[in-house]
Amino acid sequence: MAVKLGEMLIKSGLLTPQKLQEALEYQKTNGGKLGLNLVKLGFVKEEDITRVLSQQYGVPAINLSKVEIDDAVVKLIPSEVAQKYLIMPVSRTGATLTIAMVDPTNVFAMDDIKFMTGYNVEPVVASEVAIKEAIDRYYGSIHALELKKVMDEMAQEETDQNLELLEDEQEVDLAKLEAATEEAPVVRLVNLILTDSIKRGASDIHIEPYEKDFRVRFRIDGVLYEIMQPPMKLRDAMTSRLKIMAKLDISEKRLPQDGRIKIKIKLQGKNREMDYRVSVLPTLFGEKIVLRLLDKENLMLDMTRLGFEQESLTKFEKAIIKPYGMVLVTGPTGSGKTNTLYSSISRVNTPETNIMTAEDPVEFNLHGINQVQMKEQIGLNFAAALRSFLRQDPNIILVGEIRDFETAEIAVKAALTGHLVLSTLHTNDAPSTVNRLMNMGIEPYLVATSVHMICAQRLVRRLCKECKEEVSMPTQALIDIGYSPEEAPKVKLYKGKGCTVCNNTGYKGRVGLYEVMDITDGMREMILTGASSIELKNKAIEEGMITLRGSGLRKIRAGQTTVEEVVRETVL
Repeated sequence: MAVKLGEMLIKSGLLTPQKLQEALEYQKTNGGKLGLNLVKLGFVKEEDITRVLSQQYGVPAINLSKVEIDDAVVKLIPSEVAQKYLIMPVSRTGATLTIAMVDPTNVFAMDDIKFMTGYNVEPVVASEVAIKEAIDRYYGSIHALELKKVMDEMAQEETDQNLELLEDEQEVDLAKLEAATEEAPVVRLVNLILTDSIKRGASDIHIEPYEKDFRVRFRIDGVLYEIMQPPMKLRDAMTSRLKIMAKLDISEKRLPQDGRIKIKIKLQGKNREMDYRVSVLPTLFGEKIVLRLLDKENLMLDMTRLGFEQESLTKFEKAIIKPYGMVLVTGPTGSGKTNTLYSSISRVNTPETNIMTAEDPVEFNLHGINQVQMKEQIGLNFAAALRSFLRQDPNIILVGEIRDFETAEIAVKAALTGHLVLSTLHTNDAPSTVNRLMNMGIEPYLVATSVHMICAQRLVRRLCKECKEEVSMPTQALIDIGYSPEEAPKVKLYKGKGCTVCNNTGYKGRVGLYEVMDITDGMREMILTGASSIELKNKAIEEGMITLRGSGLRKIRAGQTTVEEVVRETVL
């Protein structure tokens, strides 16, 4: 069909013989179908190919991206068959099934489908790219199909080779266990879980053993989704395989362990280097493994795109270009603090500046920044690293987290002796951070003079642009969540109805909510007189601080997120 297609396009005046020859040469080197390569090279448009095929075969053309296909129709043809023949079921009318095909002359495909479904087959023409996208959308990613295939293969395996859990942990035969991890199905399954997590845009992978089952979950946009339940007999082999990849001790099953997996994979024609931070924790029924994906491509170092309101961003940028003082970023685990800190130091990373970071763990390697990994077991903690940093002539110091009095004390001293110190704390909002430092044992006068800025943050799911639609809500409900009586009636609300782009969740990606509290002279006086966090909050709002809830309300008004997301993450 390849040469036929080329001839048809030349006859239609859409392609020159030279370009056809060029495309055929490209095809020899890179593989793939001719139509796909012609589109890739930019020689013809997808719709031109569809139109020519439609005219040639006297079969109607279809634009699959504009058609919503019923689930009941999709289920009529198994995913493996759709993949094999590159076809997509479109609709069913009575005893006739309409099918989108790249090659409507493929009688074998039509006979197979007729025999399989019992329906008459009516072909329509669609491009290869459109059909592949539709298969991906309706049947799940190619990776998901491969996962299912691997799972089916494993389910058919009768023998359980060396994978039984031994009652006495001292008797584990390491040689057998290592051999089991190298068996093809285990290696393939683990590899597919790792690559599928990237394809789905997951931030974490949870591999969890229970008494009678074993499951894999992905965290996507902050929410966990169950992906699969591998056979119980693979529990130990999968755990050991991941521990070997992360260079951990597979014989140690009683203590938690941490490691890292680095892989290079080819996805969508691009080579990508991926890091997975691995945490192994012994639970009642085996070891639970959580892998955090550290994808440099998802690291957003442009501060203007994180979600800051313009006035908050201006305040924050002023604080990080000061020559000394402390800037604290606060919020729970997984609220994007690391991204904000990395964005901050990227903003001030110049050849004249010596930036040193103490992190546990170092999540991303940044050029031009001296990053130090903490190793508690040999005594290299935040406090020890900070002491050494002060002898390394730094301009800017980033401390991964202030956990104790010793770290807090050295960080405060560094901020008071001409260094800019950036760090994180686990507190609910910006004003309560001041009291948290005092509770750690730092004197009020040291807090008042060293801290210049506190930024609290949360992450909320962003509405899917493809399927968001306007919805209504009672005005009183909007007043109850924080809008003024004048503003509430004017607010337009949106909700995602769910589509294939967002996996029917209505959300795609996340956006930050920020509460930026500038420590002004008025605030310093209040800190010195022992003001409570509520008094500090009222003073900050009076001076123009946008609270986390206020930031959320602005994001709702801008159509970026929903009321439910903001209410879930913030309080009035």
